[in-house]
Amino acid sequence: MSDTPPRSPEAPAQEPADAVTQAFAEHRELLFSLVYNMLASVADTEDVLQETWLSWTARNRAPGAEPIENPRAYLVRIAMNAALAHRATVTRRRETYVGPWLPEPLVGPLSADAPEAADAADAAVRAESVSMALLVVLETLTPLERGVFVLHEVFGYAHTEIAEMLGRTPAAIRQLAHRAREHVHARRPRYEAAPHVRQQVTERFLAATLGGDLDALLEILAPDVTLWGDGGGKAAGGLQPLQGRNKVARLLAALGPASGNGFDIAYRRVNGDPSALLFAGGTPYAVLVLDLTPDGGQVRGIYAVSNPDKLSHVG
Repeated sequence: MSDTPPRSPEAPAQEPADAVTQAFAEHRELLFSLVYNMLASVADTEDVLQETWLSWTARNRAPGAEPIENPRAYLVRIAMNAALAHRATVTRRRETYVGPWLPEPLVGPLSADAPEAADAADAAVRAESVSMALLVVLETLTPLERGVFVLHEVFGYAHTEIAEMLGRTPAAIRQLAHRAREHVHARRPRYEAAPHVRQQVTERFLAATLGGDLDALLEILAPDVTLWGDGGGKAAGGLQPLQGRNKVARLLAALGPASGNGFDIAYRRVNGDPSALLFAGGTPYAVLVLDLTPDGGQVRGIYAVSNPDKLSHVG
């Protein structure tokens, strides 16, 4: 007996299920990246993608459904609006979060030529995503400002397209885009250090930290450096970000040698930037991402994610 429903003379044939699934699969990397840049959480992103999938299939398989001329635009609109709706839940959860909150890291191979880069499981990691430091800045925007910034600045959508997606006028979208861009540029340099410089500085920083070399740390840290330690109350991490070169250097020099014993270090790309992973007994212990001054000479931000819930997908 066939699983295909009989064709009704009053309605066109439904699009085959495999075609519906294929269309969603073709745009999944884009959708993942877009939603992740809105929520900075893999689990929340997957929840929104599930909602998007259910809405997509319901629309396509409804009796009498007209074909969707532009699946990409339709899926992006569904996903973005679902992500905006999800922001309220995310914000409430972070109000009770223990210590500084950092984005959940997306970890990929250091080299694009690495064998694991070809693995389909890494597709989401290879998708367009902004840096850890920029994601932290995006947390200070309103949900709509963030949505417009992600769509326009990261993915290159025109203001008129965004207006249609979000149900706003083009003028309103341009105003949101202007506010978001000014806010971000006031807090982030327009030019960033090259990847090879990032890796070199990361290696120097770890050597100085794990070796307890206070002088080397004072040299490599910028005067206004900030240390963010996200343990979520489940692992090592401060209750507040620590600011200032002297405070950060002395803390790292004191804790580094003791905490570094027995760690294995792997260098990977985290949200697109060369970074370091620390393993203890084969288990992910922390992800370390450095934010450098535009010339790459010093470290202006240290992002250390040790909350085990945020490292569960790190291999």
